[in-house]
Amino acid sequence: MSISTTLTNPKNAHGMITDQTLKFASRYENLAIAEKLINDVSEQFSLPEDYYGNILVAVTEAVNNAIQHGNKSNPDKSIELSFSKGDNKLNFAIKDEGEGFDYENVPDPTDPANIEKINGRGVFLMRHLADHVEFADQGKSVTLEFKLDNLIVD
Repeated sequence: MSISTTLTNPKNAHGMITDQTLKFASRYENLAIAEKLINDVSEQFSLPEDYYGNILVAVTEAVNNAIQHGNKSNPDKSIELSFSKGDNKLNFAIKDEGEGFDYENVPDPTDPANIEKINGRGVFLMRHLADHVEFADQGKSVTLEFKLDNLIVD
């Protein structure tokens, strides 16, 4: 398993990690890397369980989509997962090495024609669980923003 970790601006004045970038091979078992980062962030910022759940599902869906759809499960391609804490928000950015996709025209999984399909819910979940979702680079990059307005976080 190929993993490289880069810490930028590793700790703030309170000794908390505020920025982190992880790069790993497109393998499903590497979803555990994303889960560990989310667990660490949740613990560090004492996030409520429901908020942690939203972040966990949205970010792991984005990483899963990057592995499966972006990089076509090619272990020779990499996923980059970044975390940063901004002013009263947590940001997670996921980038793949694929060809991108038309993120403006993703089928609605709640449409009766799509209800029975086993795929197609990842982008829907990201958009409903994160406070803001922004795609870039023709869909090869997605940033998920989670606001901390209603939470007490240093």
